[in-house]
Amino acid sequence: MSIGNLVHSIRDIMRKDPGVDGDAQRISQMVWMIFLKVFDSMEEEQEAEDPKYKSPLPEKIRWRNWADNPEGITGDELLDFVNSTVFKELKNLKLNEKSDPRGFIVKAVFEDAYNYMKNGVLIRQVINKINEIQFTNQQDRHLFNDIYETILRELQSAGSAGEFYTPRPVTQFIVDMVNPKIGEKILDPACGTGGFLISVLNHFKPNIKSTEDLKIIQDNLFGIEKKPLPHLLCMTNLILHDIEVPNIRHDNSLSKPLIDYSSKDMVDVVVTNPPFGGAEEEGIENYFPTEFRTRETADLFLVLIMKLLREGGRCGLVLPDGFLFGEGVKTRIKEQLLREFNLHTIVRLPNGVFSPYTGIRTNLLFFEKGKPTKDIWYFEHPLPEGYKIYNKTKPMKHAEFELEKEWWNDRENSKFSQYAWKITKDEILKRNFNLDINNPTKPETEKDLSIEEIIAKIEANLKRSQEILKEIKGER
Repeated sequence: MSIGNLVHSIRDIMRKDPGVDGDAQRISQMVWMIFLKVFDSMEEEQEAEDPKYKSPLPEKIRWRNWADNPEGITGDELLDFVNSTVFKELKNLKLNEKSDPRGFIVKAVFEDAYNYMKNGVLIRQVINKINEIQFTNQQDRHLFNDIYETILRELQSAGSAGEFYTPRPVTQFIVDMVNPKIGEKILDPACGTGGFLISVLNHFKPNIKSTEDLKIIQDNLFGIEKKPLPHLLCMTNLILHDIEVPNIRHDNSLSKPLIDYSSKDMVDVVVTNPPFGGAEEEGIENYFPTEFRTRETADLFLVLIMKLLREGGRCGLVLPDGFLFGEGVKTRIKEQLLREFNLHTIVRLPNGVFSPYTGIRTNLLFFEKGKPTKDIWYFEHPLPEGYKIYNKTKPMKHAEFELEKEWWNDRENSKFSQYAWKITKDEILKRNFNLDINNPTKPETEKDLSIEEIIAKIEANLKRSQEILKEIKGER
């Protein structure tokens, strides 16, 4: 059975259960089960390597001892065991400073996890389906990528859950251009399901020569995610990418006063897609300097990143058009960004990249700490031939960024002139830090209007309509 069919068959079983209400709950239910299966498979490998290995979990709740037997407990007995024993003990693991760090991982994962299913027979059927995959087998282990991508596609259709998903071509392009090195401290402060962190591992893969290299990467790769479902997905995926103890904190990166961050919190690289279009809970803005206080999430994340980067540190992130042309707090953030950082590149993405979650146009910003901005290079990412917009049936592909990669170190080459242009800092100052600059080589009829231009056109049309109405009324 293919991975897609396996996921669909699990979904069909869950649909029969009266306790699972909607896509988000179904996905959450499936993921905590997969996590426990994956964790048990990882422990099998540990036991094979180290006969003295001792699991941080009580024996009776290890997957192998209650879930692995297809003829094992089922019905009400299984339902009661899951609710009263498995979840209760996982949420209340007794741990101290000497405990295996894996125990802290499991406890953090299950802190906000729930068993939504109410039918023990159906729970057994789902478990037996999951057991068809052997995560100790390298081939099956790689298949988790397919499960993961299938789940992410379904997250997109689960309403607001789609905010967790950044297309893989975008995450990999950003990471490849920021070019982190093994040994550098790397952070995604809004890591979601871990797309950027997995892209970092993919970037490092050709240079990983030993288990020591992998240990160095593990110790220097960090993520923070405040929502339980993407946090659980992120942990599972990193474990399956040979990160035995992922440094993924279940927390809100913005819920700590900026002044409390110290040198030990500083990082060399940030790669991220901070949530945009939303507002933080009341009071979060008070953790930031007065001039930067706002409840807009993406703006606060950028201020946090600017604080956390070490001298010479690099960042690649996704931001919406609204940041480029925004005023007020946004202007003050941009002013500091250009004064203390070299904002050297803005890649302008076309519509539909984040469809169906949002139609907001987005940009990829790349900057380095320690030098002021002199010039900003823009690159307009072209849609593939025949595309009018990206969508579910026409998603973005990795190969499309080869054009930007070729241009990256050869920016003055005239063959890229239809896509790339350069703006000086003086021009930005004249525009009062409005960074929403269209491709000057594009014919006016083809140009995408900025929000300001759209507002101006609407206002002009309304004014003209009012004048026409007055004329009509005067004639009567």
